[in-house]
Amino acid sequence: MPEAGTAQPDHRVPTQGARLQGLQRIAGEAIALSYIAVIALIASVTGAFYVLFPELGALSHDVFTRPGGTWAKAPFLLAITPPLAGAIGIVVTNALPYGLIAVLLVVCGAIALVIALRSPIAPSISAGLLPLVLGVKSWWYPPAILFGTTLLALLSIAWRRYLAEAPSQDADDIDDAIERFPRDWRGLVPLIMFVIAATLAVEATGLRFILFPPLVVIGFEMFGHPEICPWAARPLLLPIACFLTAAGGLILLNLIGGNPITAALAMGWGIVVLRIFDLHVPPALAVALLPMVMDHPRYAYPFSVATGTLLLTMYFLAWKAWTAKAVQRGLAAPGPD
Repeated sequence: MPEAGTAQPDHRVPTQGARLQGLQRIAGEAIALSYIAVIALIASVTGAFYVLFPELGALSHDVFTRPGGTWAKAPFLLAITPPLAGAIGIVVTNALPYGLIAVLLVVCGAIALVIALRSPIAPSISAGLLPLVLGVKSWWYPPAILFGTTLLALLSIAWRRYLAEAPSQDADDIDDAIERFPRDWRGLVPLIMFVIAATLAVEATGLRFILFPPLVVIGFEMFGHPEICPWAARPLLLPIACFLTAAGGLILLNLIGGNPITAALAMGWGIVVLRIFDLHVPPALAVALLPMVMDHPRYAYPFSVATGTLLLTMYFLAWKAWTAKAVQRGLAAPGPD
């Protein structure tokens, strides 16, 4: 018997950042795959392909396998941030052709939105950039995203309530912290510099998916939380994992065609790849789904993804080395007499 007045831990809900294990994790992943299949079915029936916003794969997998995580605990922001960023992308896409100015307006506008809302939903940045990359100009794009994110938010609330009687799982503090609001926005300056360089590379090569939308989200997390980025210790795994998820999604699309089964299988393939490499990189799941919304995707797509991701990885490592040397120089500087 516990002593009177002694507070006991509440084991009814998952701990903050908890990642489900065992059968619960399998169930969460099954729900995420079913959700993506339903969204793909709606996109197919309505003809509005942009209903299948690729980052829904990243968001759904996270909220159903980490019901105590940051994204799952912010259902309102989960619902509204991506469509608002999508509206920014539509405005810019209708006003300007693809180019450096347009890309910067969308990326900076989406980041400003995240700052203003204090939203942890970083994949919203991808929602802003996607219409510019794909040339989507329909004003139905933001409402279509709103439908998917609202449905996801409602399902995540129901899933959390269903698990209310389940024992808590082991906390995953690093993954949870990555999805939090960045503490120091000055770290995003090098991200903007990378976006500029990547856009110039796109214009020089004609390979638009060197700067694929989820890449900016990956960079946002890396520079927003450089001290805890889980893939920084194994940097070469990131471009390999993204290449494999992109290639798998494209191959499945060409073999089976664009339908709900393909969407579920592509996302499932992405989950398998991340499991093999033991990486928690939700935007990589969006990379697997991206061919589903592309107009005649070519086999250059996965190689463009690998090129862009490798460039980001090398740039990030160079930036970390430079900042470490700058800190050392500052510590070694002589003090005042």
